[in-house]
Amino acid sequence: MSRPRWLAPALLVALTISLTLAPGRGRATIAEQRARLPPPAACKDPVSGVWQSHSFNEMYQEWGRFTLTIRRVPDSPTLLEGEIVNESWYGPKTENVRGPCVGRLQYIVSMPGEGSYSDAGESVEFHGLSWKMEDPLCGIDGGFGYNLDRFSGVIDHEIQEFQTVNNDGGRYIDVPTVFRRISCDDTEDVEPRVTMVPPPLYPPEDKNSGCGLR
Repeated sequence: MSRPRWLAPALLVALTISLTLAPGRGRATIAEQRARLPPPAACKDPVSGVWQSHSFNEMYQEWGRFTLTIRRVPDSPTLLEGEIVNESWYGPKTENVRGPCVGRLQYIVSMPGEGSYSDAGESVEFHGLSWKMEDPLCGIDGGFGYNLDRFSGVIDHEIQEFQTVNNDGGRYIDVPTVFRRISCDDTEDVEPRVTMVPPPLYPPEDKNSGCGLR
């Protein structure tokens, strides 16, 4: 997942060290990502459709919910086009659904996307071309920046999963991210499997207020 560019690059070194000391941690993270995703959709086309991820980065206490809408480029057997949407929020591991605004970053970013698919190896590459702030939900200021996401990996058609790593050219290098195909097109709104109520210390929701009491 990409994140604001102004976050300390030294944290990437610490993350690398922590993963080296705990090599089994990645497998647990993948299993946790899978458990959060909606049921898979079976589609005729091997790659087009709506793919969703839902992951937590413990090092940065950061959640990300990516949605890839992938379409075939007409008259091309390999080229892809579509969109990438990232809903991101900072908070503890228990906050698997975005909660009220309490001063931590929350935002939704979109990117037009393009990529390619190889039938031979079931491999996919899909990346953002530019980014746009769709909703500065909380804590966003004029210094905000975003690195474009680039996902590459293979599709496991038996379980409808796009098993990828994300490289954003910044602090997210080869970060495992699991996508599940949740719809064959982009007309169906599918919610994540997990649900959560705000922690007791959060302020009550006020629909008429701004970010301070979201």
